[in-house]
Amino acid sequence: MGRGAWRACAAVAVVVVAVGAVWLTEGDAPGDGVEPQRMRVEVLGTIPHDTAAWTQGLELREGVLYEGTGLAGQSSVRELDPATGEVRRQVPVAGELFGEGVTVSGERLWQLTWKDGVAIERDRGDLRELRRVGYSGEGWGLCLDGTRLVMSDGSSELTLRDPATFAELGRVQVRRAGLAVREINELECAGGAVWANLWKRDEIVRIDLATGAVTATVDASGLLSQGERATADVLNGIAAVPGTDEFLITGKLWPKIFRVRFVPVG
Repeated sequence: MGRGAWRACAAVAVVVVAVGAVWLTEGDAPGDGVEPQRMRVEVLGTIPHDTAAWTQGLELREGVLYEGTGLAGQSSVRELDPATGEVRRQVPVAGELFGEGVTVSGERLWQLTWKDGVAIERDRGDLRELRRVGYSGEGWGLCLDGTRLVMSDGSSELTLRDPATFAELGRVQVRRAGLAVREINELECAGGAVWANLWKRDEIVRIDLATGAVTATVDASGLLSQGERATADVLNGIAAVPGTDEFLITGKLWPKIFRVRFVPVG
């Protein structure tokens, strides 16, 4: 090897090291190579769920279970009785908009749309539409971590937004044991973490929002009987029960909402 070739290789090596350092700093979260905790669902009870509801979002606040449903021309936002599953109030989404995730922020409720590029701000009291705010990309899941909205778009990124203006504040890359986690769907902010459904999987993940690392995976398979599964679609919909370590979970066209705990395996 000539001196010029050696110098060229050395320069490449420096570039590779530098690029690697940037990748580790900006692309990875602490503990990225660590396998997340394995958990399972412990069922505590069930309530009836509308089998015509294409569930996109679920949130429990002050005795009201809010549900956002999808499909173009059939989308809605609803108030449910969390004890019986009864629909107390239902407001359709205007036109052909395809409704997605919902969350409550103060006296307002935000509802995403899938590919329509608008978030709908609603009055929490009567669910009427107040305004629409545009955004780029798709809308999937939404939750409030206390000071910021957290939004998923089907990718491996979560977008942080201002709960008053819906302006973007930043993004978090989600990784599990070093690999990007894609198709993040419905979200719930609870216990200092983000819990997320993964589309088409009977699995829920717990995400550390500060680092983007998946710290736990929950096996949510086997909740429906074979007969119930035949007419149901994917797991989607997760709501924390305030003041407890419990959650309500359901899915699109599911006949039940399950009250559960997430407990360690073994």
